[in-house]
Amino acid sequence: MAAEGQHQTVRAEDVAVMGITEILRHIPRIVASYRKLVRSIQCEKPAVAVLIDFPDVNFRLAKHLHAAGVPVIWFVSPQLWAWKRSRLRWVQQRVSKMMVIFPFEETFYRNRNVAAEFVGHPLAEAPLPTISREDYATAYGLDPAKIWIAVLPGSRWKEIRANLPALHELAVSDLITTHSSEITFDGDHLELPTNSAAHTRYEFLLPVASTIDRTRLEAFIADLDREAFRYFSESASPSGPSPRLTLVSDARDALFHARASVVASGTATIQAAVIGNPFVVVYRVSPLTFALAKKLVQYPEEFRDLGGPDGIQPIAMVNLIAQYRLVPELLQGNFTAANVAQALAPLLLEGPERQRQISGLAGVRQSLYPRLGETSIGRLADTVISALNAHVSPNP
Repeated sequence: MAAEGQHQTVRAEDVAVMGITEILRHIPRIVASYRKLVRSIQCEKPAVAVLIDFPDVNFRLAKHLHAAGVPVIWFVSPQLWAWKRSRLRWVQQRVSKMMVIFPFEETFYRNRNVAAEFVGHPLAEAPLPTISREDYATAYGLDPAKIWIAVLPGSRWKEIRANLPALHELAVSDLITTHSSEITFDGDHLELPTNSAAHTRYEFLLPVASTIDRTRLEAFIADLDREAFRYFSESASPSGPSPRLTLVSDARDALFHARASVVASGTATIQAAVIGNPFVVVYRVSPLTFALAKKLVQYPEEFRDLGGPDGIQPIAMVNLIAQYRLVPELLQGNFTAANVAQALAPLLLEGPERQRQISGLAGVRQSLYPRLGETSIGRLADTVISALNAHVSPNP
C-alpha cells in the first residue's frame, strides 16, 4: 500500500510488540503512536475508513472515526458471535458496514441490525502450490516414497510450547504404526507388523511460521529429542528412533503434499480445508484459560448444538462452517500423542473416513468462495469506492 502512495501516519510494524515485558517497555511509544493516529483522524477527516481485524485497537479507532463523521468499513470481523457479545452494540453504533469472510457471519450480523456482507475468504482464492512432490522432496531432503504427515503446532511461542511436545512424541514413536493397518486383529489374535521399523515409513513436516524464530525452534526440538531418547543407553541411541521431523518454510506446500496433517486450531485449519488435506485439530491452553473459555464462549442461536460427549462445543472454524463435526478435535487432556495417532490413522488409509472428510472439506471450500467473477478484496474495494462516491458532493 505504501508503494501505491499510501501516507503512513503510523506504521504497524513500529508498534507490533509481543511479550508482556516488551509491551510494558514500549507502552509510551505505543500510546504516543495511537494518539498521533487519532489526531490525524480529527485533523484530516478522511472520506472513509477501512478497519481490518485487530478489534482491541480498531473498536477504539471506530469510536473516533464515527465521532468525526467518517464512514467505517470493517473487513474481517471480530468473533463477536463467539464471545464478548456485549461489543455488538459498538458495531451497531460505529460501523457503517461489516465485510465478513465466513458465510454464517453475514446472517449473524444482519439478524442483529448490522449491515453486513459476506465477500469470501481470501485463502479460498489462493491457487494451489505448483511445486512437484519430487522437487519438494529434493528441496528438503525428504523421501518421496514415504508417507508425509504435516504438523502445525501454531504460530506463537506459547502455542509451540503447549502443542509441539505431543506432536514430537507422535513423530519419534511408533504410535502411527500401532493405530494404522500395520496391526490387525481377526477376532482371535493380534498380528504385529512384520517390519520392526515400520514406523520409519512416515516423515513429519513442520512448517515454521514467520513469527517463530527458527534457531530457537531448533533448540526447543533438540531439547525434546534429548528427553525422548534419555531411556536409551549411549550405545543404543544412534540406532534408536529418529525424530523424522523436517522443518519446512511454507505451510501451504506442506499441506498440499502431506497425506494428512495435525493442525492447531486457528487460521491454519482454513488453509488445510481449502487445500483439501484431511486433518485432526488439536489445542492446549492453561487449565484456567480453558475453564474461562468454556464459560465465556457462547455460540448464537443460529448455530446447531454441536456439543460432544463432554459437552464442549467445537472450536475449529472448519466445524463451525460445516455445522457438524467434520474434523476430529482433541483439546486439553484429550490431546495426547496416542489419541492423535488413533484419530489420524483412518485419514492415512484409503477408506470411508478419509473420503468422508475430503468430501466435507470440499464443501467447506466451496462455501468460502466469493460470488462468481469476484474476489474478496475486489468486493471490498468496490464497497470503498461506493462510499467515496457517496461522500463526494454533486456538482452545483
